Amino acid sequence: MLDLLLKYILALCTAMDIANNTSPVLSAINRNGVLRVGLTGDYAPYSFKTENGEIIGADVIMAQSLADYLGVRLVIVETSWKKLTDDLTENKFDIAMGGISVNQKRAQYGYFSEPLITDGKRPIVRCEDAKKYTTIESMNKPNVRMVVNRGGTNHIFAITHFKESSLTVVEDNRKVFKEIAENRADAMVTDGIEVELQSRHFSGILCPARVAQPFNSFDKAYWMVKDDLFRDKVNEWLRYAKKLVWPSVLEKALSANYE
Repeated sequence: MLDLLLKYILALCTAMDIANNTSPVLSAINRNGVLRVGLTGDYAPYSFKTENGEIIGADVIMAQSLADYLGVRLVIVETSWKKLTDDLTENKFDIAMGGISVNQKRAQYGYFSEPLITDGKRPIVRCEDAKKYTTIESMNKPNVRMVVNRGGTNHIFAITHFKESSLTVVEDNRKVFKEIAENRADAMVTDGIEVELQSRHFSGILCPARVAQPFNSFDKAYWMVKDDLFRDKVNEWLRYAKKLVWPSVLEKALSANYE
């Protein structure tokens, strides 16, 4: 009788252990043979949708690397900054990539991976204004034409800090930098990596403003459905991919032509 009781307890504990170590997300990924990755396609060098509809960029390669690590096929799900949270909570993708800033509001809805990079907000301007717009105060004036893409952290930063400026909100992030280059706007504050990319793309026309340091500091990471084991698996992959995959794909993406 005691042996039967011990066997029952052992079986019960084993079942509980299996249940506690089951990942609904990983189970679905393995069952369907697909990893669904959300990308906005408007934030080079992370992700960018070309005119023929293909999404390219550094995080497309990283997404493929993660899918390969999990042994499944990659499916890219197009999303937008405005819909990103809703799409995540409505299970339209398993993980979002593409230059996502870590913040407390997003952390309420999903888990973040370990950081990919650390970045900060800084202005991009026409090259002749590189010494002119170097502080928030110098841009927060009625005669300064600020521009920003709708949704995301750039938009939040702009409406918070540029209440006195003339602020234009552009729906398509892929077109926002032309507003400055073609003299319809004076400056935009965005992530440092995007400033670097667009300064290369509009070489001799757009330049980083010569700020003493970025206006803030934040991590970029991957954002996923709340699932402990899935997050652990992503972090397991990221620890090696950040060293062996990311540096080369980022440099290639920074040098790409996003016309």
